[in-house]
Amino acid sequence: MRRFFLLILFLFNTAILLAQNNVLTPLDIAKLSTIADVKISDDGNHIAYLISEQANPLQENKAASYHLYSVNPETGIILPFFTKGSISDIAFRPGRNSITFLEKMDNDQSTALYEISLTGGEAIKVFEFETDIINYDWAIDGTTLAFIAKEINDKNVKKNTLPYQPELYEENKSFQHGYVVNLKNNEVKKLNFDEYFHAIDISPDASKIAVGVSPTPNVDDKYMKQKIHFINANSLNKIATVSHQGKLGSFDFSPDSEKLAFIGGADIHDPIDGRLFVVSADGGEPKKLVPDFEGQFETFDWLNNETIEFVASQGVNSIFGSINANGKNFKKMISDGPILKDFSRSVNGYYAFLAETPQHPTEVYFMKKGDDKPERLTNSNPWLEDETLGKQEIITYTTDDDMEIEGIVMYPLNYQDGKKYPLITVVHGGPEAHYDNGWLTYYSSPGQMATALGYVVFYPNYRGSTGRGEGFAKISQGDLAGAEFDDIVAGVDYLIDEGVVDKSKVGVTGGSYGGYATGWLSTKYTEKFAAGVMFVGISNNISKWGTSDIPEELFLVHARKRVWEDYDFFLERSPIYHAGEAKTPLLIMAGAEDTRVHPSQSIELYRHIKVRTETPVRLVLYPEEGHGNRNATARFDYTLRQLRWFEKYLKGEDYDLNAPIDPQEFE
Repeated sequence: MRRFFLLILFLFNTAILLAQNNVLTPLDIAKLSTIADVKISDDGNHIAYLISEQANPLQENKAASYHLYSVNPETGIILPFFTKGSISDIAFRPGRNSITFLEKMDNDQSTALYEISLTGGEAIKVFEFETDIINYDWAIDGTTLAFIAKEINDKNVKKNTLPYQPELYEENKSFQHGYVVNLKNNEVKKLNFDEYFHAIDISPDASKIAVGVSPTPNVDDKYMKQKIHFINANSLNKIATVSHQGKLGSFDFSPDSEKLAFIGGADIHDPIDGRLFVVSADGGEPKKLVPDFEGQFETFDWLNNETIEFVASQGVNSIFGSINANGKNFKKMISDGPILKDFSRSVNGYYAFLAETPQHPTEVYFMKKGDDKPERLTNSNPWLEDETLGKQEIITYTTDDDMEIEGIVMYPLNYQDGKKYPLITVVHGGPEAHYDNGWLTYYSSPGQMATALGYVVFYPNYRGSTGRGEGFAKISQGDLAGAEFDDIVAGVDYLIDEGVVDKSKVGVTGGSYGGYATGWLSTKYTEKFAAGVMFVGISNNISKWGTSDIPEELFLVHARKRVWEDYDFFLERSPIYHAGEAKTPLLIMAGAEDTRVHPSQSIELYRHIKVRTETPVRLVLYPEEGHGNRNATARFDYTLRQLRWFEKYLKGEDYDLNAPIDPQEFE
């Protein structure tokens, strides 16, 4: 009997070890595919989508490519349509049995519009402009095309006669303009005003064109000064402007061309374009629908002339619903299941969704009219089914000032009640962002890679996060690094009090504003955090304002006061102010070409900690990378360095941080 028991115990332990061998590793995340766009044909028989194909980080350092596939919703048969290069902006061409997209082929001088038949065959170039086409919209006749392209040249820029051309900072930037072309004769006409074009949409009756424009190409103007103009489709002159201040997202005409719906900020101080508006196609004052909605509108489409369907975030979940154009009859049609990201509807009432779950990143889902929920169609990472993932759950906790905060926790594999584990806290950027209860593991977010190594991973949606309405998103403004970051500490304390986390082994990481939080928690709250990994983060709010490409956004939706009005406040809310107290080993990583948070922010904090303390600190700069790493090897390198740092300083592993990167290190 004892032998039998020992045999069973041996087999049980062996099964656990075998299961643990199938865990997520950095190399797995480096090959992970995601779906970025989805469109369903009018007859509902074809769903087109783009899937990312990542480069092998051990062979080439380049960004992911996007390839075109189609799936039949009835049979589930998936067909590759275009798997060369990298394409964008897919659409079904009206009146044709084809899909169009933007791509720059080997022999092209610029990005052009291509078309491929749904019956297969080679992609054919439909239209090429003198410069890159940025985006486009078909008129209902399938022959008229509105598009945005970079300007042909700027004759006002006078070239230096010397054999050297310096850069004039924020001057002489190229504009993007709006154009209309009739493909029957390829006659191109430019819209008759000079602003920087971001988006374009032709009304169904082809009488008007709506455009999203800003006065300059500056990123700050795109965020804070973008407007919607209405253009007469015959004269191409501006006829009206929407009276709206604040951030601007997507917009679309109603089927009868009488109204325009758009997603935008509630006002100039709203940090996101997450509110739904309707305005007359003659311009004027828009109506904000559901002003008290404690969520965030993500995307929408007109069902008919009076009804809009939408996908929205609400807390850590998503909903699919509808609302009348007058703001009445708000309905939630789907409020549980996968996290919905986008949707497309056919004329006969079929729906294609992009959705994710804690078990997989975005995939294509399908729903027929009358169904209660969508069903998954694609499986872009079939190998994920063989991986063992840690449990993921939603938590809520209450802060000292009675604010209820949501978060998401991942537990280590083979988690045992009563055992205390090391913790990695992952702080989102923005702060105008939030974590959904979906897929949360990426190159800079350790997630399920960390659960495989025995960590608890915590994703807090601190105050100022989105997904909970306008008020919650604005509540932290003017209080940089105040209650917002105290919320993160409160969440860590909650997990410690619950007996889940070892309070001596708490780590923190995040990028951008999450990097700011990491720097702050590693200095101001250094007694609570044993290790930090800061990515493209803020260290000095005074110099940050002067070196960022979004100074007005920083003022209008974050600080709400000017730097020069209170230098002491901005300095005291900066990690460098507390750097002399730092006892938290800090790994700082940044893109060398970052214009949002200049790499000097990382250098400043590194220098302060290096000079003022004996605390371990390291700075890694990634050449040719900006506000986040785009290229495969740079991403892979980041993942390995992050995990190494936590293994050494949270778990006490004997890591030589100067050793060459080993691709098999966390296999």
